[in-house]
Amino acid sequence: QVQLVESGGGLVQAGGSLRLSCVNSGGTRSIVAVGWYRQAPGNDRELLARMDSGGTTNYADSAKGRFTISRVEKTLYLQMNSLKPEDTAVYYCAADVKPSIESPIRRIWGKGTLVTVSS
Repeated sequence: QVQLVESGGGLVQAGGSLRLSCVNSGGTRSIVAVGWYRQAPGNDRELLARMDSGGTTNYADSAKGRFTISRVEKTLYLQMNSLKPEDTAVYYCAADVKPSIESPIRRIWGKGTLVTVSS
């Protein structure tokens, strides 16, 4: 079963960089896509970057040019550059899983890691 744990959050000054990691301690066979999301206080959770099982990536406008999603074996990364105070949020990784042809796609979430960008 897919289990996700994020790390790498913290406090960084505006203009700085952070790399978030998300380790999957479970299986990978049922995963159809993975992604990074964030949720700032008072806001809805938003998609930042997504990678499907073929490696195709897509990014939200807020992430294009500054954030990069990548994967090495069972670890998903989000490289974040040129950070801004408005990037302050809890960052989550998620995996869309489909255990069988008959089953619907289900999204599994990590618990999140807090990123704080100071001005």
